[in-house]
Amino acid sequence: MKTIIGNWKMNLGVRESVALARSSLLLLRGKKVAPHMVICPSTIALSEVRKVVARSGCGLGAQNVSSEEQGAFTGETSARMLFEVGATHVIIGHSERRHLFGETDEGVNAKMLKALEHNLTPIVCVGETKEERTAGHVKKVILHQLGTAFKTVRPKFSETLFVAYEPVWAIGTGETPSVQEIVEVHTYIREILGELFPTAPETAFAVLYGGSVNGENAYSFLREKEIDGLLVGGASVKIHQLKEIVDAACEVLIAQS
Repeated sequence: MKTIIGNWKMNLGVRESVALARSSLLLLRGKKVAPHMVICPSTIALSEVRKVVARSGCGLGAQNVSSEEQGAFTGETSARMLFEVGATHVIIGHSERRHLFGETDEGVNAKMLKALEHNLTPIVCVGETKEERTAGHVKKVILHQLGTAFKTVRPKFSETLFVAYEPVWAIGTGETPSVQEIVEVHTYIREILGELFPTAPETAFAVLYGGSVNGENAYSFLREKEIDGLLVGGASVKIHQLKEIVDAACEVLIAQS
């Protein structure tokens, strides 16, 4: 299985989100084999988009979640609230959250625990900065991020948890690592997860790639067995780009079936 997750960021209002959700689902219609899709609109659009994706098999993700259960936390949205409006997934630790809002690995861990407590499937983002890559610290950074994010986490493994490798320097820049570099990092991520959860089944985790993904490069990523899918940003709100990505996933799935 390949998974395509669309992170719409802060780009669309409610009406635009509903329209894009409908168009996105149409891309899967009539396909003999198709990727699993998760769409992540803004928080205010979740309840309306839920009506579109209901019973479609498409996941509905939030872009962030509070590490707190409830209380005087102005502007925050709890995991319980997200679940109540129909969210099934939640992005945690996206590089923009880390670098624009000071989100820490410890904060990611706290959010992970809340998400799992309220039956939300986490999409945990990890990745290095340009400076860390230049210094040769990619593995060190990934190890610390994953080790901290999953500390005291006890997943049930009834649902697949997602880890998205998104090099910070590749987000929105048009730059990407080579496919071989991505495969090497994904292999390392699996090794770390295997050490953290030695009894977990093979289906426990899916490792995705995110960072300047588009219709032109999607196939080169998806054809690699170590890459379970893609976390797509800007291209996911451009329906022609998303179509190319979905078509690439379908082509890979047919070839691998």
